[in-house]
Parts: sequence; structure tokens; C-alpha cells
Amino acid sequence: MTDWVEQIDINQYLPGALAWATNILLAIVILIVGFWIAGRIGKSIRNMGERNARLDDTLFRFLGSVAKYVILAFVIIAVLNRFGVETTSIVALLGAAGLAVGLALQGAMSNLAAGVMLMVFRPYRVGEFIDAAGKFGKVEEITLFTTVLQTFDNQQIIIPNSQIWGDQIINHSHHPVRGVDMHFGVAYGEDIDKARATIEKVLADHPHVLKDPAPFVEVETLNDSSVDFLVRPFCDGAHYFDVRYSLPEQVKKALDAAGIEIPFPHRKVIVVNE
Repeated sequence: MTDWVEQIDINQYLPGALAWATNILLAIVILIVGFWIAGRIGKSIRNMGERNARLDDTLFRFLGSVAKYVILAFVIIAVLNRFGVETTSIVALLGAAGLAVGLALQGAMSNLAAGVMLMVFRPYRVGEFIDAAGKFGKVEEITLFTTVLQTFDNQQIIIPNSQIWGDQIINHSHHPVRGVDMHFGVAYGEDIDKARATIEKVLADHPHVLKDPAPFVEVETLNDSSVDFLVRPFCDGAHYFDVRYSLPEQVKKALDAAGIEIPFPHRKVIVVNE
């Protein structure tokens, strides 16, 4: 009699036990397969940035991590669903929490969005000289939230990406050859052709001024007290600042040696005695 009762009890709980065992087994399979798929997709996205030198691997590492954790979130929801847990409320709770976090971190999210755009369109790269957000310097690092510049006086400037993306960006290193605009004035009584030839000789003797494209030296403005030349030599981008800051002194010395006057602003006053 006792054995018969025990057999009835076992038969009563056996279907439930089998169902739980099946759910546990399926949950383990889902976890294993889900983790494998998440890892493979995340790694594939990261490798896209590493294989192509034109793409920024920082962005693809971030996108790979996002894809991995999104897949893992769905995997966990699927596992909970196997055990009869109501996942609709969990999804709604996660959505509300995401909205609250997004509102609390609006500034950070705008920097993140700008960082993604900078890495996709790449208006500048590490090592280039840029003028952005009112700052000028060499790009040391580009992250998803900030851009780090190094100035000529060896300061580090960290700029939020949202300030850069929403404003004008000047990339001084984009083209390998650059023109250097300078202005020099000579007195009205001087020989313009002689002044032009003197300036052109200084440009021809400079080691970093290119012959092709040829330097541009022409009269630009007839100013109040001077005839102003626009002088635009061309040089490799790496020599821009050497040309920019060495030529004015050399031109001044050459004009002085040629006896050509460089005027300064003055005003003539006529006094009439009645």
C-alpha cells in the first residue's frame, strides 16, 4: 500500500520536474548560444575598424561593445521568459530607466553623439593641427566624449566634442601644401617693381618655400600711407610656421638693404595763420 502511494506521488510531480529540467536545459543552451553570438558579433564589429585604416577603431570598439550588451540583454530576457517571468514589465522598467539616465546625462549624450559623428566623418585626425571651439593646437587624442589638443606653449586643452561639432572646424593639416598669406607695405615714392623683385628674391632664397606652386607677390591695396603687397609663398605643411615667422624679418632686412622705405601710419597737419 505504501509503495503504491509513493508511486502515485512520484507520478504526480514527475511532469513538473521534467518541465523544470527542460527549461533549465534550454536556458543553459540559450545562454551559451547567446553569449557566443554576442561575442562573435562584437568582435566582428571591432575587427571592421581594425582592418580598415580609414575607419576609427575607437568608434567600432564602442559599437561592438554596445551590440554585444544589447544581444546579452535579449538573451537574459529570453531566459527569464522560459521560467515564466513576466518580461514586459522588465522591458518597460529598463526603458524608463534608460530615459531617466538619458535626461540626467543630456550633456554627456550630446558629447557622445558628436564624438560618433567626428569619428564617422573624420574632419581631423590625431597629429593634425586644428582650430576648433576657439582653440588652436595639435590633436593628441580623440575620444567619444572629448578631443584633447596640445598648444605650442605645451598646454593640454580638453574640449567637449559637442562644442567642436556644432562650430566651425579649421584643419590646418588637411592639405600637404599650404599657402602662407603675409602683407608688406612700401612707401608711395618707392619703385614698386624693385620692391616686388626684392621680396621675390627673399622667397627664392628661403629653403622651405616651394618653387611649384610659385609664390604670389602682387599689389593688393593702395592704403592711406603705403602700397601694400599680398605675399603668398607655398610650403609643405610641416614647415608652415617656420615660413610664417621667419619671412617677415628677412623681408624687412632685404627692403632696408635695398633702400626701400617701409612707412608707418602718419598724418600731415597744415596750420594756417590768419
